[in-house]
Amino acid sequence: MSVFTGHLPGTREYRRLLAGLFFAGVATFAQLYAPQAVLPQIAAEADVSAATAALTVSAATLGLAAAVIPWSMVADRICRVPAMVIGISAATALGVAAPFSPDITVLLLVRLLEGIALGAVPAIALAYLSEEVDVRHAAAAAGSYIAGTTVGGLSGRIVAGPIGDVVDWRTGVWATAALCAVAAVLFVWLVPRARGFAPGRSRKPGARALGGTQSRGPASEPPGVASAGAPGILVRLWAAFRAPGQLALYAQGFLLMGAFVAVYNYLGFQLSAPPFSLSHTVVTLLFLAYLAGTVSSPWAGALATRHGRLPVLLAGIGVMAAGTALMLVPWAPAVLVGLVIMTAGFFAAHAIASGWAPARADPITRAQTSSLYYLGYYGGSSLFGWCLGLVFAALGWAGLVVGVLIMCAVAASSALLSLRAGGTTDAAR
Repeated sequence: MSVFTGHLPGTREYRRLLAGLFFAGVATFAQLYAPQAVLPQIAAEADVSAATAALTVSAATLGLAAAVIPWSMVADRICRVPAMVIGISAATALGVAAPFSPDITVLLLVRLLEGIALGAVPAIALAYLSEEVDVRHAAAAAGSYIAGTTVGGLSGRIVAGPIGDVVDWRTGVWATAALCAVAAVLFVWLVPRARGFAPGRSRKPGARALGGTQSRGPASEPPGVASAGAPGILVRLWAAFRAPGQLALYAQGFLLMGAFVAVYNYLGFQLSAPPFSLSHTVVTLLFLAYLAGTVSSPWAGALATRHGRLPVLLAGIGVMAAGTALMLVPWAPAVLVGLVIMTAGFFAAHAIASGWAPARADPITRAQTSSLYYLGYYGGSSLFGWCLGLVFAALGWAGLVVGVLIMCAVAASSALLSLRAGGTTDAAR
């Protein structure tokens, strides 16, 4: 019996896997961030502050953060692909229902439930990818997946924003939900069944134990064998949490994503006011800066394959900070250039950190490791996406930018101190 070691670039299954996860990213992130493009209209219609309107984004990301660990448990029980299909289907139905909300309270509740359903993809996708792709190409494949999520985030914003400007925010969000439904169908059609993981699979003697060295682990064992003495979910979560260096990777998601979402949440309010006074349609077009992440994330994965993950992660954070600082210049073209640079740096860093966390993990805790990363990632989005709005209200745009730069500095410091401890070999894995 041949041993499955992962799909290789150039094969039909590898192409279908990346294409399927690309459309999963579109279906997930388009509806997750669609309200971000119409926050000023939501604030005006509901007569609430910018920070309160931003809760329509934070409620969904909070639900997602709370759901990633339960979704990882579901994926371990029923397998990766079925769990993602259930989550995307439920989220799309809730995305259609959200604009029917009669007031801001109901809207926030529906968005919370939508986020819980959406948690299936980020909780599972990278664990699935790391199990199904040959380990030598995992970093590059993860970069390609993150590129798909940038297209999703962009498409949700540029569909909802202009339509919301011409009609109303509800119609814009409905249009995004229709796009997500199409992407969900394409995901289900394209994604190949899991071969590197099966529910209840046993481990061979000598396979990597919790905290051991890198191995394909369960991928080399025949599917369908009952698990004997497999560790429980709490044991796997604790092992994933305390593994050396993993906390620093979770911190990258928590801090960098929180900073990134805050910039995009409040940039529309900043540019709509003097001295910029840009129209809402023009502000919405600035979300095209997301395309920088579509380019930078696979590029970062390729660079990490050659130079190691840690140098590329630190470079990504540095680029993100430089772009953010440039956005202090009170001139619209400078803000746009800074936004493009900041976005490219963020997605480069995220592509490395999100792929590195499960790659460093024991195979038996891989789903939990990926889930803990996204717990921090979306927890940071929910927390800082709201509380930096309070900073924006009190200290203005400059105060928000300083807060973002401090968060970048803390993220880089934690990575430098914790992730180089394993030496060059660990940094390159």
